[in-house]
Amino acid sequence: MTAILKDPKSHIKLKEKMPLIPLKEMVVFPYMVIPLLVGRDKSIKALEEAMKDDHIVILVTQKQAEIQDPQSEDLYEYGTAATVVQVLKLPDGTAKALVEGLVRVKVVRYFQDEPFIQVGVEELSEAKERRREKNTELEAFTRNLMNQFERCVRLGKPVPPEVLVAAFNIDSPGRLADFITFHLNLKSEERQSILEAIDPAERIQKVSTFLAKELEILEIGSRIQSRVRDQMDKTQREYFLREQLKAIQKELGGLSEGEAEVEELKTKILEAKMPSEVEQKALKELDRLEKMPSVAAEAPVIRTYLDWLIGLPWNIKTEEKLNIKEAEKVLNEDHYGLNQVKERVLEYLAVRQLAEKMRGPILCFVGPPGTGKTSIGKSIARSLGRKFIRLSLGGIRDEAEIRGHRRTYVGALPGRIIQSIHQIKSKNPVFMLDEIDKVGADFRGDPSAALLEALDPEQNYAFSDHYLEVPFDLSDVMFIATANILDTIPPALRDRMEVIHFPGYTEEEKAKIAEQFLIPKQLRENGLGEQRLVIEDNALKKIIREHTREAGVRNLERNIATICRKAAKSIVEGEKELAAVSDKNLHEYLGAPKFHYGTAEEKDEAGVAVGLAWTEVGGDILTIEATVMKGKGNLTLTGQLGDVMRESAQAALSYIRTRAKEMKIDESFYENRDIHIHVPAGAIPKDGPSAGITMAAALASALTHRPTRKDVGMTGEITLRGKVLPIGGTKEKILAAHRAGLKIILLPRDNEKDLEEIPDNVKKDLQFVFVEHMDQVLDVALKKEQVEERKEQPLRVG
Repeated sequence: MTAILKDPKSHIKLKEKMPLIPLKEMVVFPYMVIPLLVGRDKSIKALEEAMKDDHIVILVTQKQAEIQDPQSEDLYEYGTAATVVQVLKLPDGTAKALVEGLVRVKVVRYFQDEPFIQVGVEELSEAKERRREKNTELEAFTRNLMNQFERCVRLGKPVPPEVLVAAFNIDSPGRLADFITFHLNLKSEERQSILEAIDPAERIQKVSTFLAKELEILEIGSRIQSRVRDQMDKTQREYFLREQLKAIQKELGGLSEGEAEVEELKTKILEAKMPSEVEQKALKELDRLEKMPSVAAEAPVIRTYLDWLIGLPWNIKTEEKLNIKEAEKVLNEDHYGLNQVKERVLEYLAVRQLAEKMRGPILCFVGPPGTGKTSIGKSIARSLGRKFIRLSLGGIRDEAEIRGHRRTYVGALPGRIIQSIHQIKSKNPVFMLDEIDKVGADFRGDPSAALLEALDPEQNYAFSDHYLEVPFDLSDVMFIATANILDTIPPALRDRMEVIHFPGYTEEEKAKIAEQFLIPKQLRENGLGEQRLVIEDNALKKIIREHTREAGVRNLERNIATICRKAAKSIVEGEKELAAVSDKNLHEYLGAPKFHYGTAEEKDEAGVAVGLAWTEVGGDILTIEATVMKGKGNLTLTGQLGDVMRESAQAALSYIRTRAKEMKIDESFYENRDIHIHVPAGAIPKDGPSAGITMAAALASALTHRPTRKDVGMTGEITLRGKVLPIGGTKEKILAAHRAGLKIILLPRDNEKDLEEIPDNVKKDLQFVFVEHMDQVLDVALKKEQVEERKEQPLRVG
């Protein structure tokens, strides 16, 4: 749209009532001639009204352009009185009008809204404006504004030359500000603010501010264009020079730089001893690269791809150590216990000696944190003489992390498995997939599904990575996965792995680990020798029992490190030359005990039975209390019990009710008596079926008034018929019973085989009774009734 500058009218007379046309996203300034497209019915009628009389119409901008029928509150207060120079009716019912701005006006009153808007306006006098223009400051503002406008045009502002000439010929500062505003890319709100600036100095300052922003944008654009132009010139120059160099080399009969690179890549491909199909793929890509201009966008992508193919160890293996005795020695040097894992590694070595070719095993170590799952992976690699790779899968949610991205993506790379093997330069490493149970899945895919192929011995000889697009043989890799729990591992993935459970260390094993590994390590790291710090056995046992509660040894090592630091401080300060830590002064180093382990009851009591529990950090004893009181036959269970444990309590009560006659209990005891079963340590959630026989024993003791033996511990699931079913965690439960000072352990008959895992020194101190029915449990656990007391106080419950 072009504005034509007109000379101002000598005098304009505005009527009391004037037709008004609302404008959308347009502001008309005085002395500008602008074409308007009029389409709304009210606007066309206002235009016709103006043409009937003096051809003058009021033009006011809408505040919001999307409003089709604006009311008075939707229009700005200030506008422009304009004369309609020409009107052209169009076939679609709209009209095209040529208007010339006359003067600024202020709408002071709205007379009507139908059939067109009619208003009363007040003319904003130009005479005041002209009197104030004649001062030096205004002249300075005007010259600065003209200079800014000229610089904009010089920097590439799309303004016709005649517009710049017209601007130089304007002698009125206010009119100059209006004229320049019209040729700036401003929002309608910004143009309206300039229209409402009656004072020329204020108007020029506003326009100058907008021009300054425009100048800054133009200058930045100019700098960008200059850089791009320089870069293009440089690229064209390099291209011409490269072409000249090619021509010179061709005349001399030598290889060009590109040809030399292709020849070098070809030699490397042939030396890599790739499988035939991979080699054909690499040579095909090399042929594409040779025919492609060096500046082509795809050339670096192909070069990177070929570098990955060449760098992979297609036929490079680490020589294995097959000496079983040496491997066993290495494993025992680094870890105490873990016999099942060590035995599996030695079995693998034995088979490797007898069989020429065998697939690498895929093991999964499952156990609590700190039990040595990750560290034994390094020991296995060292014992086999292989290289070791550890890939942490915790938090990985993108399938491409395992399989890689396709080469069509910018910055694509192979998956983490191929990257690790490329880095280690061996096709038969020990590859540890750490924290495989913490792999997630989202909209980018499921990484655990991508692992199915890598961890399947029947498929991983031709593992397919999306980036490589050729198979890679992973059958020589010894994969070891680690996890804390099996539940979160998908069944299909779990089925491909040989699961080895890490049950957690016993107290004796922790003490041995501390003596052989942890204490020497911390003495070295803290600058202490055996002559400067001695930790006695009783102190070590107290640290394990009262300052840690874990299946592993991480917190045990932290406590030993704390003792070493405090000992080092006292030695440096000159307080002592040798620090001896015993159970008497342990609190000086570690403070008050943090945990308390369960101990056997001090006396035989009725309504109390000692059960055995398994936790993630080992075993513990569980005292279950039962009491009977007057009531309405309700059963109350407290102690944060889970659903399975609550059902076990219901099953135990039902069994007691069915056996009430044999136990000499009133068969209607449950009608007017309430029973309350409580499991102490109420802040700790408890669940599982293995406390079933313990609850039944506590109930039977409370109802018969026969006390339970304080030295008996029990575990087993109960059925409604009184059968005792097998349970898990036998080893941890028996160790907890031994630690608590119990003497007799009642176990389900089917758990007899688990005694093989129990250390001999523990079995020697305990008497094991294997039971199949609840009657056997009660015969051992409850003391015989005293006939004399029963005669004096005959039992009648209910």
